Amino acid sequence: MAWRYCGNQIKLWRTQAGISREQLGKEANYEYDSVKSMEQGRRKPTLRLLQVADEMCGAHGLLLAAQDYLKPEKYQSYAKDFMAAEDKAVSIYWYETVLIPGLLQTEEYARALISGHCPPLDDETVKERVAARLQRQEKLTSKPTVLFSFVIYEAALQSLVGGAQVMKTQLRHLLGRGEQRNVSIQILPVGLGTTVGLSGPCVMLETSDHEHYAYVEGQETGALYTEPNKLSILGQRHAMIRAQALSVEESARFIEKVAEEL
Repeated sequence: MAWRYCGNQIKLWRTQAGISREQLGKEANYEYDSVKSMEQGRRKPTLRLLQVADEMCGAHGLLLAAQDYLKPEKYQSYAKDFMAAEDKAVSIYWYETVLIPGLLQTEEYARALISGHCPPLDDETVKERVAARLQRQEKLTSKPTVLFSFVIYEAALQSLVGGAQVMKTQLRHLLGRGEQRNVSIQILPVGLGTTVGLSGPCVMLETSDHEHYAYVEGQETGALYTEPNKLSILGQRHAMIRAQALSVEESARFIEKVAEEL
């Protein structure tokens, strides 16, 4: 919507000033179709086009002001409520199936993951989302101390996101995080056969006001639950997953073994 609104403003100012798309494109060094795409909101209006249009149309900074609203979103739109709850949490119980939890990802792992998004993201959005993910990780060492419990399905350790070296560094990073007193990391082995863990990832949170949340995410969707019935069901499942997982000590040895084999 921000792209469409900004593009429409460029078109309105250009039309009012009697400037054609060809003229604007030539001055900004863009093809006609590129200017058209940006005016129609199919492509994000660039800072260069805003600067040239602002000057040619005599907008006196009104078009340039749009650049603050064109910055890429730090998070997927469906995850914003979860991010707000996570920020207030005093305890987080996280189960992940095929990926390393975001709060435990290295910069290289996060960049490889976000860069592989489909459809592809532009470089600015990738950079913004990687930075946002790393910023979230400050909660691991923030005060007052937050309690973290992570259970990771073994398959996540075997997924070579970014290649073997990136994954090896990631696994070493897990071992380091696991040494923190407020962080526990457990591995759920694949050899258990049928397990409730195969139903998918989930995150359980509690805030300082004793508000409880459960978050479940899938392809292009995420749901933050507060209903007692949902919290009860997901809480029971998470408790079962933790009970089936290796102990913290066994998990550290398991991670070390996988890292050595890469």
